[in-house]
Parts: sequence; C-alpha cells; structure tokens
Amino acid sequence: MTQTDSPSQQTVRRKAMAVLARAGRAQIAACLGALDLPAHETLRQPESGLVMVRGRIGGDGAPFNLGEASVSRAAVRLASGEIGFGYALGRDGEKARLIALCDALIQSARYAGDVEHKVMAPLKEQQAARRARRTAETAATRVDFYTMVRGEG
Repeated sequence: MTQTDSPSQQTVRRKAMAVLARAGRAQIAACLGALDLPAHETLRQPESGLVMVRGRIGGDGAPFNLGEASVSRAAVRLASGEIGFGYALGRDGEKARLIALCDALIQSARYAGDVEHKVMAPLKEQQAARRARRTAETAATRVDFYTMVRGEG
C-alpha cells in the first residue's frame, strides 16, 4: 500500500481486480470503449512469466507445490500521475495492460466514478448472470435420493 492509498481505496482496488481478473479481454476493452480515456503511457510493457501455484490438502494441511502457471503483467501511468498495475492468469499481455489501465483510472478522483459505472458495473452484471446460469444448469441435474423408491416391493 502506498502512502496515498487509504484502506478504503485499497479495498476498492482489490474488489475491482477480482472482477477484472474474471473478465475476458474483449469484455474489458468493450467497457473501456465507453470512456473518454485520458492520456497515459505504458511503464512496463506486458510480459509473461511463470509463478508457482501452492496448494493444501483439505485447505488446512501442509502446503505443497502444485505446479506452475503462466501469468502476464503490465504497468500504466496516467498523465495525472496515477500508476496502475495489472496481472492476468495466462499469456494475455493485452488483458494485463487493460487491467493496469483500469487500476490507474480507479485511483484517479476524476475517473473513478466513471470506471465504476461504465466498466465495473457491467462486468459485475455479466459475471452474476453467468453464475446464475451455471447454478440453474447445475440445479437441473440435481437428484434427490430421499424421494427415490426402492424396487423391492
């Protein structure tokens, strides 16, 4: 956390990163297209690398190395000075750059509201709809074993 980040701003950024990480690059780009983007520069060109993924048996057992996963990262600075960082699972460097741009915009007092309404809200709605659809599909295949009758009599 930088000196300019308050705990509430850190929470807002964390929640935004969770939404952006689950969204696709095309979805993020489409939502950002609705904004009048300010001048910005790429501080760190998108690059890909590997991170070690750790796991635990049963959630609380001893940690073990599960394997490696590809991750892309980028950094963007707005003309007004806000710096955003973006990380994305996989080798999609453009998605990492778009996430970094969103992170920088969220920190800007001028653009934070627009990002919340024109980027975050639509992405949250799309993700909630996708979650509801999956829940409905799963519920349709549920079997209630207590109502099944045995064939003996």
